[in-house]
Amino acid sequence: MMKEITGPELKAKMESGDDFQLIDVREDNEREFTNIGGEHIPMGKIMNNIDKLSRDKEVIIYCRSGGRSGQVISFLEANHGFTNLINLKGGILAWSDQVDSSIKKY
Repeated sequence: MMKEITGPELKAKMESGDDFQLIDVREDNEREFTNIGGEHIPMGKIMNNIDKLSRDKEVIIYCRSGGRSGQVISFLEANHGFTNLINLKGGILAWSDQVDSSIKKY
């Protein structure tokens, strides 16, 4: 079963200074429109950037609604042995609803 984190839980981690990696797997135009930070590695480029993903700490992955990030996590767990990946439940849409309404929806 895939590990998930809610927007409010992620915000608490950010505010407390927890050591984790945040990855945005959306496309360039989506990232330019709105984002909540983290490193930008579009879903289509994840295969060429696996070495950029930490294996030593939690890696929280997000997209617009949680679907693409979930696919990325499932793939990396099944094919590359990752055990430290967490999906932002509901993606940036849920973040906008639950944490920061200034984050634009699309």
